[in-house]
Amino acid sequence: MRSSPGNPVGIVYLERQTKGRRGKPIILIRGLPLNRLDLEETARKFKTKCGVGGAVIRDNILIQGDKRALLKEELETMGYEVKLTGG
Repeated sequence: MRSSPGNPVGIVYLERQTKGRRGKPIILIRGLPLNRLDLEETARKFKTKCGVGGAVIRDNILIQGDKRALLKEELETMGYEVKLTGG
């Protein structure tokens, strides 16, 4: 696993955002140390589990709706330390 500046290995951030989305929340998953194909597979798994849409943007996964609790639980079972950010 590799670490980006300011992001220790193994910590994944779940960031809730609404800005620019007419008040509708999304969850941005940052810090997953995966390559593009693995990110897309993980995003597909999360979208199915949550029953919502989403996308892979750069090295982040975007999930529609406020599903932080479910995503946090899923990421912790995958062995990541999860931190919630953004309200």
